[in-house]
Amino acid sequence: MADPTPVIDDLRAESDELDLLVAESEAGRWALPTPAAGWTIAHQIAHLAWTDRSALLAVTDADAFRVLVEKALAAPGSFVDEGAEEGATLPPAELLTRWRIGRAALEDALRAAPPGARFPWYGPPMSAASMATARLMETWAHALDVAEALGVVRPPTDRLRHVARLGVRTRDFAFGVHGLTPPDDEFRVELTAPSGAVWSYGPAGAAQRVTGPALDFCLLVTQRAHRADLALRARGPDADRWLGIAQAFAGPPGPGRPAKGADR
Repeated sequence: MADPTPVIDDLRAESDELDLLVAESEAGRWALPTPAAGWTIAHQIAHLAWTDRSALLAVTDADAFRVLVEKALAAPGSFVDEGAEEGATLPPAELLTRWRIGRAALEDALRAAPPGARFPWYGPPMSAASMATARLMETWAHALDVAEALGVVRPPTDRLRHVARLGVRTRDFAFGVHGLTPPDDEFRVELTAPSGAVWSYGPAGAAQRVTGPALDFCLLVTQRAHRADLALRARGPDADRWLGIAQAFAGPPGPGRPAKGADR
């Protein structure tokens, strides 16, 4: 049984870094556009606040969370944008406070979760560690969008190990949401961490392999960069197909980001 404490600690660190980034920005800059079409910095923070609230309900009030799932099923193409749009209308200071309160409440709930407990989600049920991992993945990815809008470069850290592991574990899900049958065999994935360590997943002798920088893999599975702009290598047709459809987030396939120079 995985101890959720390390990933919850890393989720807090990731959130605090993004908090500092937006808290130091003038209120007018919250309206800056981000790489996500139609989303400003305010939309990005509102989305994180909305999803934290959803996760808190999943952990503490399954019946209330079931109502959210019904709304999502009724409007699968718009419910995420609607949640972000609603929060983005708030004054930046109020939105920031709402996000802080919500993520602190979620952290407390995850730390207090009984060992072995599993909670409903928009995909398969999750443990406390898995829920924290998903929140860290989203926080890191949306922080990239905010940083780009502000013209800031966020150096990668080895907290990416959580995102990378999630990206590997969601391989079959990525195939499934594209209507494809997941491969029977495990893949070997070898990623070079920001610290220089090598993170390995799957059997060493696997025929299908993916190698490259951990940062690039995380950018791919969060759809923050196009595969053509990343230094990832696939060996084997199934591994190659996976790199074209990979996603670590729940829900339908996203549009992804265009390759650099695609409009040239």
